[in-house]
Amino acid sequence: MTSPAALDPGIAARLKRDQQGLVAAVVQQHDTGEVLMLGWMDDEALRRTLTEGRVTFWSRSREEYWRKGDTSGHVQLVKSVALDCDGDALLVRVDQVGAACHTGDRTCFDAGDLGALVSRG
Repeated sequence: MTSPAALDPGIAARLKRDQQGLVAAVVQQHDTGEVLMLGWMDDEALRRTLTEGRVTFWSRSREEYWRKGDTSGHVQLVKSVALDCDGDALLVRVDQVGAACHTGDRTCFDAGDLGALVSRG
C-alpha cells in the first residue's frame, strides 16, 4: 500500500504557519482581480489545491477538508497559486463558477463598506 503524496518539501519549508498549522489563502478571480474570499489551508489542503485543479480548504469550524463547490456547484478552478514574500499568505487565482460566498453573493466582501476615511492624497 502506498502512502498519500505529501506537499513538496521545498514548498513546505517556505510556509510560515499559524499555531494551528494554517496559512491564509486569499482567493481572487484571475481575469478581473476581484477578491472573492479568504480561506485557510494546511499542507494537505495546499497539496490538493496544487495537484487537483480545484481549491481545497481546511474548515476551522468543522475541522475537516472541504473542496469549494462540492455541495453548491460553485467551484473554484485553479489558475495559479503564489506565496507572499513572508511565506504566511497564499494568493490563489481562480476561475470562479457561480457564487464564491456561502450566502450566495459573488464575493464574501459584499457585506458592506465600513466607512473608512478615503485619502485624497
